[in-house]
Amino acid sequence: GYLEGGDHGLLFVDELGELGLDEQAMLLKKIKKKRFFPMGSDKEVASDFQLIAGTHRDLAEDVRAGRFREDLFARINTWLYQLPGLKDRREDIEPNLDFELERIVDQLGKKVRFNSDAKKIYLQYAMDDGTTWAGNFRDLSASLLRLATLADGGRIDQANVERELERLRARQHQLGDSARLSSQDDALSHPEWQRLREMLDPFDCIQLEYVIGVCRSAHTLSEAGRRLFSQSRQGKKMSNDADRLRKYLAKFELSFAQIQAW
Repeated sequence: GYLEGGDHGLLFVDELGELGLDEQAMLLKKIKKKRFFPMGSDKEVASDFQLIAGTHRDLAEDVRAGRFREDLFARINTWLYQLPGLKDRREDIEPNLDFELERIVDQLGKKVRFNSDAKKIYLQYAMDDGTTWAGNFRDLSASLLRLATLADGGRIDQANVERELERLRARQHQLGDSARLSSQDDALSHPEWQRLREMLDPFDCIQLEYVIGVCRSAHTLSEAGRRLFSQSRQGKKMSNDADRLRKYLAKFELSFAQIQAW
């Protein structure tokens, strides 16, 4: 039905990477010929559509692993756009805060507003470089829904926000630990780490293991530095976390790029 409805228009297929190999073959045939048999019909129909597909997977890697058809990937890989996550476009958070809250208020059927101080505290956390927003706008929307639901008298005050931020920080810490440990397991099996472990004292090994895990789960050297020095940097007017981390790694003849490649 969607294929037929896309005739002379656009067809958007979301989460394309989740299709099985059989379904991929069927889609490839429809893209190539622009003709297909509707379910239950013995008459072929035509549909001339432009295809836009979305996925969170690395399809090139899935092709190498045999999870995605190479011929289908070649057919759809004409224009590729990488959409940045919410943490990489923090300027979108503040203008969308009121929009999301208004949408949620319509769902709840009651008026809810932020106190000015509460909104300031929430935005400070939401736009901080250390806040990852792993679920992007889904996480932001869920957070605002909790705030709106629990707001007494239709006002989100500082106490509401502090409780919500405590929850968000705990969740982010859990996700960060899981990502760090998974990435760390891969890194600690690398021959270079095996060589270093034989040369280092146990104390240095434990400290360096943690640093490697953070570097593996961070996108940039600066992000890793901010996470590792989050407390000590608060007492400084100017803090070059990236340079500090770079010098630490250099003591072991390591670099952030080298660790990321493990």
